[in-house]
Amino acid sequence: MNASPADLARRQADAIAARVRPPRFPDREFPVTDHGAVGDGTTDCTRAIARAVAACHAAGGGHVIVPEGTWATGAIRLLSGVDLHLRAGATLAFSRDPAAYLPPVLTRFQGVETYGYSPLVYAHGQRNIAVTGAGVLDGRADPDHWWPWSGQEEFGWRPGLPQQEDDWPLLWRQAERGDPVEERVYATGHHFRPNFLETYRCENVLVEGVTFVRSPMWVIHPVLCRGVLVQDVTVDSIGPNNDGCDPESCRDVVIRGCVFNAGDDCIAVKSGREADGRRVNVPSEDILIEDCVMLHRYGAITLGSDMTGGIRNVFARRCRIGGPGLYFGLYIKTNSVRGGFAENIQLDELTVTHLTKEFLTCDFHRGEGDTGAYPPRVANIGVRDVTVGKARRAILAQGYPHAPIRDLRLADCSFAELDEADRLEHVEGLILDDVTRPEPTPEDAPHDAT
Repeated sequence: MNASPADLARRQADAIAARVRPPRFPDREFPVTDHGAVGDGTTDCTRAIARAVAACHAAGGGHVIVPEGTWATGAIRLLSGVDLHLRAGATLAFSRDPAAYLPPVLTRFQGVETYGYSPLVYAHGQRNIAVTGAGVLDGRADPDHWWPWSGQEEFGWRPGLPQQEDDWPLLWRQAERGDPVEERVYATGHHFRPNFLETYRCENVLVEGVTFVRSPMWVIHPVLCRGVLVQDVTVDSIGPNNDGCDPESCRDVVIRGCVFNAGDDCIAVKSGREADGRRVNVPSEDILIEDCVMLHRYGAITLGSDMTGGIRNVFARRCRIGGPGLYFGLYIKTNSVRGGFAENIQLDELTVTHLTKEFLTCDFHRGEGDTGAYPPRVANIGVRDVTVGKARRAILAQGYPHAPIRDLRLADCSFAELDEADRLEHVEGLILDDVTRPEPTPEDAPHDAT
């Protein structure tokens, strides 16, 4: 007998869970206090932490120990074989001075490669690295530091202040022209906020147990990595663009047992943007999300909007979703300018309390709409055994006549309260199997551009 799509997806998810294992570290400890760090909240421990990391790496790996206390620091750069371990009661308090995140490093800003301010914790080209423990990483961003660069008055920006949109058109044009990445330098005098924890082209990455608060921008951002495990992590950071976890152009990722109280998407799978995404051309694939809690802001699980390189094989199961400030359950964001593909996506055993918008949204007309030359491909989206207490709609799915959304399946799902009827346009292969919901309203509400 042929296996059902849901059974095949379950096997694929189990295979990812079996492949992605935490790196192992030698049983050696390198306390930051042995290298001059003082946990008084004011002494700058940047160099002391760097010396501890270097000593650990040179010895063949182990655990860099951050004891109880508040440890003021600038950028931290991880090296192969190093587990940065924060014991209970330890807080890494990161500098609010942009100069503490120089020299510039290779990063991605909104899906485009550039040299910018270093992420607060950064690794490039490393193997077997970790940030673990029961401590707190505090980015110390607020309406007076970092967040005003978003350009949003809600977060401290005022007319006349600098903002990232002053720089974005310049970077975008460089990427569209194909300028070398080394010429795209946006640090001193520019206003792209750094992400909190970014691993770039790394293998075997573990983030476990720690809590992140007050991030300048995205919180956990693995880029072009393979073998990433994020588990039992808490993100409590409701700032502008404070996505919880954004695996971008990565393969073999597990996000497990985490709590996301985020200022933007809780989990956003990405793969580069527009011309630069096509240049790098690496998809995100083989990603498992399980036993997580998503509480606040836009998408609980989002694909895009920077998905030009494509996304495939994403599985979510046994997650709890919902809150008064959470918009969408599954949110697929693209259009014919961004392009890309999303295929073989399966959600199972989700419990959703309430959403302010749709449980599942895929609208090709968002943003620039159908104004580009790269029609997206979205296909083989499965949802099974999901209960939703309240949402605006169950589904909003709108493709293009020349690029329909294909093979959307919901099975064994129940929706207790919906405000409006589904909106479906240019969807082929829709299957609803044992889906219960209240009677729809007589007419759809006007289309919104969210």
